[in-house]
Amino acid sequence: MVSVVIPTYNRSAFLKEAVASVLAQTAGADEVIVVDDGSTDETPSVLEEFGSAVRCLRRENSGVSAARNAGIEAARGEWLAFLDSDDLWRPRKLEVQLAYLSARPDIKICQVEEIWVRNGKRLNPRKYHEKPSGFCFPLLLERCLVSPSAVIIHRDLFEEVGLFDETLPACEDYDLWLRIGSRYALGLVEEPLVVKRGGHPDQLSSSIPALDQYRIRALEKLLRSGRIGPDQQLLALRELDRKCAIYADGCARRGRHDIAESIRAIPLTVSRDLGIPRPVEGGPKGCEPE
Repeated sequence: MVSVVIPTYNRSAFLKEAVASVLAQTAGADEVIVVDDGSTDETPSVLEEFGSAVRCLRRENSGVSAARNAGIEAARGEWLAFLDSDDLWRPRKLEVQLAYLSARPDIKICQVEEIWVRNGKRLNPRKYHEKPSGFCFPLLLERCLVSPSAVIIHRDLFEEVGLFDETLPACEDYDLWLRIGSRYALGLVEEPLVVKRGGHPDQLSSSIPALDQYRIRALEKLLRSGRIGPDQQLLALRELDRKCAIYADGCARRGRHDIAESIRAIPLTVSRDLGIPRPVEGGPKGCEPE
């Protein structure tokens, strides 16, 4: 059974198309759950148009992580797929993913390729945005390479690593992929079956400044969790060191020297507290095969 979770907040202009793209799947979802995170626009009336085809959960505005988590907890499916309300699925998205997973029973998380559109114009992703497959923890440390709208996840993974972190106002997906990618191989369908639409002002990447501060929090949390091995700790500490240096340099250029010093101290504190030596540049990179 597949449950689709669509979190939304004041995106009635996009939501109708997003939901319609799920209902048009050649392999239909067993349930479609839209979590309205306290919208004040026309979202309720848009959802009424779909009738019983969509299960609606309405809640006070609490952020995208809380909305996704509410959908996960309400869902009945063994597999969970997510769609951001400004994105679209192409008709064969679920069909192709389910066939991929059926042929690979060891894979518990799988994503598809995407078509990127910004302000109505198609963009080509850079080389460093290339989606990985296999055991890719080192690559996942560097940047967010898994898209919520492109992924399908077995429920067992949430039971093992936890849900989206509701204390993070952004980069909550980066945080989750690190927890999953430290233990599991990622599957990849090399076919663009998601249309990712960007450029509107309410996107978190546009409305929340200094996103690296939340990636730093995610890395520090992972390191202190006690759930990754020694080699993974070294890799994570190296990336924490790198991200803290970049963020601290930016703060210093803006005259925020006290914040810069506190950021620079984070890797030192983590290294001391956990007894992990500060890593040198180099070391393992990339993915191991599935």
